[in-house]
Amino acid sequence: MLNEEKKWYEKAGKESDVVISTRVRLARNLADMPFPNRMTPDQKAAVERRVRDAILSGNSAIASDFDFVQMDDLSNEQAVSLVERHIVSPEFIANAKGRGFLISKDECISIMVNEEDHVRIQVLHEGLALSEAAEMADRIDTLLNESLRFAFDSELGYLTQCPTNLGTGMRASVMLHLPALTENGAMSRISTNLSKLGLVIRGTYGEGSNVIGAMYQLSNQITLGLSEKEAVENLQNITMQLISEERKTRASLSKNINVQDKVGRSAGVLKNARLLSCDEYMKLISNVRFGIAEKLLSGITLEDIHTLTVAVQPATMAAAHGSNLSAGQRDILRADEVRKALKALQ
Repeated sequence: MLNEEKKWYEKAGKESDVVISTRVRLARNLADMPFPNRMTPDQKAAVERRVRDAILSGNSAIASDFDFVQMDDLSNEQAVSLVERHIVSPEFIANAKGRGFLISKDECISIMVNEEDHVRIQVLHEGLALSEAAEMADRIDTLLNESLRFAFDSELGYLTQCPTNLGTGMRASVMLHLPALTENGAMSRISTNLSKLGLVIRGTYGEGSNVIGAMYQLSNQITLGLSEKEAVENLQNITMQLISEERKTRASLSKNINVQDKVGRSAGVLKNARLLSCDEYMKLISNVRFGIAEKLLSGITLEDIHTLTVAVQPATMAAAHGSNLSAGQRDILRADEVRKALKALQ
C-alpha cells in the first residue's frame, strides 16, 4: 500500500483552521444473511469474500484503487494505527476473527466487513467536505448493492443490527478543533444545544472517547425519518455556525497576553523537548495550531501539523519503527521527529 500520493490526513481542506476532517459512514447488511452477531465463521467468511469480490472483481471500475486487508494478518500495532488514522473503528479491531477491510490508496475510503453490520462504508476527506464525502459514499453503496443486495424495508429503510442506525444507516461527522470555545467554557452549553438539534459532539475517537487537544467529533444522531441529504445539510449548517463562533472567540483570545504566552511557550517546548509523551504533544500542538490560525506563529502549515500528528501517535510510531519500542523510547523518538518537523516554526 506504499505510494507517493498524499493521504487524506496529510492535507488541509476547506475551513481547515477549524475543521480537520469530514467523515460519512454507511451501515449496510446483506439481505440473505443473518446479522453479524448471529453468523457462523463460515457465513462471515462468505460475506467477506462477497464484499471483497464486489469491489476487486474485473467488473469494478475502481478495483485498481483498492487493497484488501485481512485483520488476522496485522500486528496489534498495525491494527491500532488504523484507529489512530481513523480508517477503522476501535470496535472493529477488538476482535479480528472473520474481519477484513478494503482500503483505497489514499486511505480516504475504507469498507469494513463484519463489524457491527456486514458492511461499513466510510469516506474521509480533509477539511469540510460533507457533500463530496456523501456523494462518494453513495457511489460505493450503489456499486456494492448491485451484487450484494442490501437489506431494506419500505418503512424502516436500511436494516441494521442496532436500531439506532435504522433508516438511512448514515452517520456523518466532522472533526473540529475548538480551542477557543474550550478555553472560554462554552462546550457544555454547545453540547446541550446540539442534542436538541439531533446532533452529538464527542471526543476525538467518537463515542466513549476523551477530548484530546480540543479535538471534537460532531455527528448526526438521527437516521430514521429524514433523508441523507437533509442530515448532511443540517450538519453542514451547524458546523458553519460553530466555525463562526470559534473564529470570533479566537480573534478575541488571541489579543490576550496570557494566551499569546501559552502559544509561544508551547512552540518553545515542542521545538526543544527531548522527551515528549503523546498526551503532552496533543495539548501543546493544539496551542500551536491555534497560533498558526491566528498568525501568532508562522513557518509551517496546517498540512505539516496534520502529517506530523498522525506520524507521532503511539501505535503508528511502533508500526513504523518497531513494535518492541518501549513507551520511553517512543517519547524520545517522538520528540526527535517533532523537533525536525517544527524546525522552521517561529
